[in-house]
Amino acid sequence: MIKSILDNDLYKFTMQMAVLELFPKAEAEYRFTNRGSQRFSEEFVKELRRVIDEEITGLRLTEDEYHWLGKHCSYLKPMYLEYLKNFHFRPEEVKICLTGEKELDIRIKGPWHSTILWEIVIMAAVSELYFTTIETEWNQSTKSPDTSESVLAAYGEKILEIGKALEENGCFFSEFGTRRRRSFEFHDHVMKTLLQIKTLTGTSNVYFAKKYGLKPIGTVGHEWIMGTSALVGLRYANRFAFENWVEVYKGDLGIALTDTFGSEAFFKDMDLKLSKIYDGFRHDSGDPLIFVDRVIEHYRKMGIDPMKKVIVFSDALDAGAAIRLQKYCQGKINCSFGIGTSLTNNYEFFRESPPLNMVIKLHSINGIPVVKLSDSPEKETGERDAIRVANYIVGRKGLDE
Repeated sequence: MIKSILDNDLYKFTMQMAVLELFPKAEAEYRFTNRGSQRFSEEFVKELRRVIDEEITGLRLTEDEYHWLGKHCSYLKPMYLEYLKNFHFRPEEVKICLTGEKELDIRIKGPWHSTILWEIVIMAAVSELYFTTIETEWNQSTKSPDTSESVLAAYGEKILEIGKALEENGCFFSEFGTRRRRSFEFHDHVMKTLLQIKTLTGTSNVYFAKKYGLKPIGTVGHEWIMGTSALVGLRYANRFAFENWVEVYKGDLGIALTDTFGSEAFFKDMDLKLSKIYDGFRHDSGDPLIFVDRVIEHYRKMGIDPMKKVIVFSDALDAGAAIRLQKYCQGKINCSFGIGTSLTNNYEFFRESPPLNMVIKLHSINGIPVVKLSDSPEKETGERDAIRVANYIVGRKGLDE
């Protein structure tokens, strides 16, 4: 299910290097949340435990992978590559159980620099295991139940159709679908198919970037800003997080994620210096059209030409949404797209077998609860009281609201 230590998203490695450099003693806890209706079983838990203990734990960076990273990811420092060469997953960091409601309870706890790589590989394993051990009749929903080859061929046609639509409308996009993929096999087939699309700019999955000669794409995730809020301060967490990022990467990897504590808190922290240093902003929640107008307003207020910057959209995108956003941005600001689940586990193709709606989020740093507020209320994560205090500190709500 997980073929390599590089079968992970690039931003997990870039954040791991930054954590090692700036916060090497920080202790972290992550927790799994299932936002969907799917439920699990004791057999599922047992098999997931086996995958973690016997398969994922055995992964090591190969000599070939080590040299490839050094050549193609020049922003990763030699000291970090030596660390990664000696890295291995520690299964004792992961606790799994089944609740009385047949929900998964997954908790990951240990040094932040070590636990940071678990999120994507566990989610990919949970997704693939679910569709091989619990919901096993989904081939029938594709009307191609006879062989896996026929399903893959039909799925490739669907992905090619999506890719061609994006290409014809001038949508430059990257593949972001590792965490909720139907399976490694489907993900691999998607990447082979997308090689035909001229507007494909890369993939977040480092393994597939290496395999298919693509650019690995990724910068920073919510957890970098969430963790910073506990270690440095919540009121100006965005500013601290992005100043620290510049300290580590010196201007490389310059796309800033905007919605960790709501985009208004972000814009207050994004001063002239940071607005000039960063190449653009990533949208991951809330109304994208309102966001475009707000970003343009911000840049103009700073005296910056929006056409010299970019917005990366990554919020549950499909081709139709990307095309609409491309048209809305045209002539106003540059844009590109990170498209995930609709490529690796397409909900139109698997009609009666939707992908899992799940996340693994940072829960605490050094025992201090952290939260993600988001621009979409349903995406809030964290303990209730911690969310209440965070909303108050960043100025979104009163303590009693």
